[in-house]
Amino acid sequence: MADPRQRPASSGSGLLLSALGGAVLGAAGLGWWLLSEADRRRQSRLPQPLRLKAPRQPAAPADLQPRAAFQPTPAATSVDPLLQERVQQLNKAIDEVRRQLEQLQPLP
Repeated sequence: MADPRQRPASSGSGLLLSALGGAVLGAAGLGWWLLSEADRRRQSRLPQPLRLKAPRQPAAPADLQPRAAFQPTPAATSVDPLLQERVQQLNKAIDEVRRQLEQLQPLP
């Protein structure tokens, strides 16, 4: 058997190098985490750009009816006739675009 006093002297230096390497890796990991947290906080403080959201489609069957089928409310009858004509033109244009979109074939 080998005498315990004859161990190589490199085992102590190997342990020291391993501890030093672990400390360096730990410090690098901690630095990385701190930088990412600072960046995340900085991003959350910046004003976010406004994003337009698509309107949700109601599931009511009334949405499938053409706009001309709706009866005007009493408040709508007192509106300027030029405004009513413009609204009707816009509704017709919207219906035309809807029909064109419905005729498009879905992509595979």
